[in-house]
Amino acid sequence: MEFRWEIKSKADQETVQSLSSEINVNPTLANLLVNRGVVDFQEAKDFFRPDLDKIHSPFLMKDMDKAVNRMVEAVNNEEKILVYGDYDVDGTTAVALFYGFLKEFYPYVDFYIPDRYQEGYGVSERGVRFAAENDFKLIVSLDCGIKAIEKVALANSLGIDFIICDHHTPGEELPPALAVLDPKRVDCEYPYKELSGCGVGFKLIQAFTERTGKNASHLFGLLDLVAVSIAADIVPISGENRILAHYGLERLNNNPRPGLMALILAGKGQRSLKELQENRQLLHREMLQLKSDKDIEISDIVFRIGPRINASGRLEHAKASVELLNSKDIHDALERAELVEDVNAARKNFDENITKEAIQMIEDREQIKPYKSTVLYKEDWHKGVIGIVASRCIEQYYRPTIILTESNNKATGSARSVFDFNIYEAISECSDLLEQFGGHKYAAGLTMELDNVPAFQEKFEEVVSRRISDIHTKPVLEVDDELELDQINYKFYNILRQMAPFGPGNPEPLFCANQVYAQNIKVLKDKHLKFEIVQDGQVTTPVCIAFGFATYYEMLRSKMRFNIAFEVRENTFRNTSSLQLYVKDIKFD
Repeated sequence: MEFRWEIKSKADQETVQSLSSEINVNPTLANLLVNRGVVDFQEAKDFFRPDLDKIHSPFLMKDMDKAVNRMVEAVNNEEKILVYGDYDVDGTTAVALFYGFLKEFYPYVDFYIPDRYQEGYGVSERGVRFAAENDFKLIVSLDCGIKAIEKVALANSLGIDFIICDHHTPGEELPPALAVLDPKRVDCEYPYKELSGCGVGFKLIQAFTERTGKNASHLFGLLDLVAVSIAADIVPISGENRILAHYGLERLNNNPRPGLMALILAGKGQRSLKELQENRQLLHREMLQLKSDKDIEISDIVFRIGPRINASGRLEHAKASVELLNSKDIHDALERAELVEDVNAARKNFDENITKEAIQMIEDREQIKPYKSTVLYKEDWHKGVIGIVASRCIEQYYRPTIILTESNNKATGSARSVFDFNIYEAISECSDLLEQFGGHKYAAGLTMELDNVPAFQEKFEEVVSRRISDIHTKPVLEVDDELELDQINYKFYNILRQMAPFGPGNPEPLFCANQVYAQNIKVLKDKHLKFEIVQDGQVTTPVCIAFGFATYYEMLRSKMRFNIAFEVRENTFRNTSSLQLYVKDIKFD
C-alpha cells in the first residue's frame, strides 16, 4: 500500500532553543517535544517522570459526589450491587477492576456482562430485569450506559438506582441515572477528557477510597488493568492516561496479576500453557524471565494481550475473561487462559475466512463502480469478528468501512475509519435509518432493520463522498523530523526511549533520512530485507530491518538513491545490543 508522508512543521524555534538549553537535549529532540506540547522544564519533568500524585481529584468529575454517596450508602446498608460492563477489553477490564475491588471487602456484589448475540451492546432490558429479579438495588455500568435512556428508566421503575461510568460521547439527552460519570459530558469540568471506560471506573474507586478513608496504596495494584484498557481501546496516551499507563506498565512488568501473567506467557508463545501447568519448575523459570526482561509495552497489549481478552466476548461469553483477570493464583489462571487460547484460535479462523469473503465482495463490486466507502452485509458472518474484518479490509482498500451481519433479526455492524476521517459523524448523518449507534472518530457500532441495509449503503456512500477529501485516500505516515545519520546514537535513543509509553497522542517517533543508498543487502525468509544505509557526508551506516520489503531488493542493489522513513529501535542478539532502524516506508525519486 502506498503511503503519503506528512512531515511535521518545525516548532517555534525560540521555544525549541529555550527547551534545548533548559533540559540539555539537542534541538532535534527539543523540536520533537515541543511538537508534542512539552514547552518548558516543568512540562518536560512531568512528561519524562510521570507522578501518580499528579492525577486529578476524582471529585472534579460531574456527579462524583452523588455516585460515591450512593456507593457508601449501599455498602453501609448491605444492599446488593451489580457491576455491569461491556464485553470488549475496556469493558471486561473495567468489570474485573471494579468487581474485584469490591469483592475484597464486600460480599453483596456480582457482575453482569450482556451476551453479544442475544442482548447486543450496552445496557440491556434482560440485564436490568436480571437485577430486579435478584434483588439488586444498585447497578454500576462501566464502559456503557451513556445512551441507555429507556433501560435506566426501566431500572428506576423497578426500584434500582443506576450509576453510569462511561467515556463515550453523550447524546443530547442523558439517561435519568442517579449519577452519570462521563468526562465528555458538556457540563463536566473534569480536566482530562480521554479516560478509558475502565479509567472512569478507576476514578470512582479512587473517590470511594478517599471518602471512606481506605488505604489508597492498593490502587496501584489496579493499574495493570487500566493500562490494558488504555492500550486496547486506543485512547490517547497523554495527560492523565500517560501517568496511568506508565504505572500500569510498571505493574505489568514487575508484578502482574495472575490472569495477565498467564496471558503474557501465552502471547510469548515459547511454551504451551499445558506444558507450564504440568511443569512447575519451568513455569517458575518463565515467570522470572518475564520479570527480568521487563519488556511489556503498549504494542504487546494491543497485539498479544488484548485480542486474547477480547476472544471470549467475540465468540462465546466475556464472563470467562473477567474470571481469568480475577484469578487468584497462576495455576488457576493458566487453566482459564488455556480455554481463552482455544477460543482465540477459533476467532483467528473466523477472521481469516470472513476477510477473504469480504475482500472478494469488494473486488467484485469494484469492477462495476469505484466507491469512496465500503459497506458490506452477509447474514451468516460471525458477529464477534466483524470489527477485525473491517480493519483488514481497510488494510487493502483504504476507505471508511462498515461490516454488517444479522443478529436477532437486525443488521448489526462495526465501523472502522481511515486517518483523520470522523466515521461517527458520518454515521450520525444516517441516523434516520438506524435503531442505535455509538462510538468514536475511528470506530463505531450500529444496528438497523434488515430492510434498511440497501438504503443505508447508498446514503453512507453519499455522505462519505461529500465529506472525504484527497488526504483521506492514502494511509498517512506522520514523520516527526528529518535526521542525518550521524545523529543516530545511543544518547539520542536513550532519550527517545524515555518518551514511552507510546500510542495515540504520543506515537513512537518516526523519522526520515533523505538521499541514502543501501549496501550489504540480505533477503530474510523470502519476504524481508536487512541492509545498511549510507548517506553522503555521514560516517554512521545504520542497519535497517524492512519487513515485507523483499520486492525492493533489485532497486536497492542498484544503488539507487531513496528516502526512508523509520523508527529507531534497539536489537539484542546473544547478549549484544545495537541500534537498528525499523523501516516503515521507502520512496524512490
